[in-house]
Amino acid sequence: MVSTQIKRVLCAVTIGLVLAPSTATVQQAFAQSAPVAQAAVSQEEATDIAREAYIYAYPLVLMEMTRRFSTNVADTRRFGKAPMNQFASVPAFPDDKFKAVVRPNADTLYSILWFDVSTEPMIVRVPDSGGRYYLMPTLDMWTDVFDSAGKRTTGTGEQLLAIAAPGWQGKLPANVTLIHSPTAIGWMIGRTQTNGKPDYNAVHQFQAGFKATPLSQWGKAYQPPAGNINPAWDISTPPVVQVEKLDPAAYFALFTELTKLNPPHANDYAILNRMRRIGIEPGKPFAFGSASPEVQQALTEGSAAAQKEIQVRFKEIGVATHGWRTNLTTIGTYGTDYLGRAAVAFAGLGANTVEDAVYPTAVTDADGQPFNSDKAYVLHFDKDQIPPARAFWSLTMYNEAQFFAANSQNRYAIGDRDPLKYNPDGSLDIYIQRQSPGADKESNWLPAPASGAFTMNLRLYWPKREVLLGQWSPPAVKRLD
Repeated sequence: MVSTQIKRVLCAVTIGLVLAPSTATVQQAFAQSAPVAQAAVSQEEATDIAREAYIYAYPLVLMEMTRRFSTNVADTRRFGKAPMNQFASVPAFPDDKFKAVVRPNADTLYSILWFDVSTEPMIVRVPDSGGRYYLMPTLDMWTDVFDSAGKRTTGTGEQLLAIAAPGWQGKLPANVTLIHSPTAIGWMIGRTQTNGKPDYNAVHQFQAGFKATPLSQWGKAYQPPAGNINPAWDISTPPVVQVEKLDPAAYFALFTELTKLNPPHANDYAILNRMRRIGIEPGKPFAFGSASPEVQQALTEGSAAAQKEIQVRFKEIGVATHGWRTNLTTIGTYGTDYLGRAAVAFAGLGANTVEDAVYPTAVTDADGQPFNSDKAYVLHFDKDQIPPARAFWSLTMYNEAQFFAANSQNRYAIGDRDPLKYNPDGSLDIYIQRQSPGADKESNWLPAPASGAFTMNLRLYWPKREVLLGQWSPPAVKRLD
């Protein structure tokens, strides 16, 4: 039983009592062992704790794998990749070969910064966008958005932001806004509205203004150093698949190591206390081989159950309406909804808060049937149903693996910035199918994958109030006979 661990602790405490010359030493021994020396947990409860621990740790582990995937380069010449503390501005929309992040978008060009401020703050310069819509959500390693500069929140003028580690205190240059990151490592995911390929050059000029400079180098002729390449890091397998393949030993060892620089949130005390009961404690090394056979079994069974639960939760998250699921609560910031947080990380790592963007997901057609590329569908918006967004909206296609699907048009999304043809009454039809719906309808065609199942996401950037209040929802996607 798990009580084997407790016997070891009690034995250690007893030895301490025999050898201790003072009351203070006795108190210290009990204080050190108290979190673990509890009543034995049953095998069933140990498995439950292991399942909860896997779900709790999932976003942190996935973020780390994504960080490795994205920063394991010597310079910024790789598409969308750059060393730590350097911006990687993506020059073009991703295509069907892009595998770094599930459910990518073809609406905005990214400017990505993985930062490590454990030694000193980084000053980030955001240029004047000239009124163009953009947002700069910044995530801690638990995937919570803790800051989001941009047109909606801070306007479109030039900004200087200092990202600092928790508790950092010091002097900053004038006109620099201090932002404390809850974790020493984090991810800034800049998104700039891009109105198709003809808009690339203008966006590139804006992206060129993003700079990240260590505080100690501010005001100097700073040249970012070359990155260090770790040959042991996998840069070919999608991060979500890498995490899935980790065995419990590697998974929880990595998790506890990551928490040294990325501490849990203050309201995580309950899950932390439960994890201690099976020997997992953030900031302290975890050796699977040193755990009791009962704990090893619990971690193995609990991890497998957690993976399935995360994937099921993704399909059920949010409110279901007309075959769509819309999440207006558990996204961007999560509190203690660890399963919701893990599900969002699995399906859309780096998601914005609902005030910046809402992502209704189409999972079934009007008859409740999953989408199949052998069929043809239509999404009809009445005039008063057109997605209410202050910035813009789009509909994006994803294959079974949650990536873009190759198609003859190289079209992965369609939206209000495309030359759509509206009906005479102001309504809009979008045709969703593998083959062309006909030359007169191709402007409104979102190609389906060549085979297999698929899902879709609507994206509403800077959604209007009726969306946030749940007073608007997308219409059903109907199958064409």
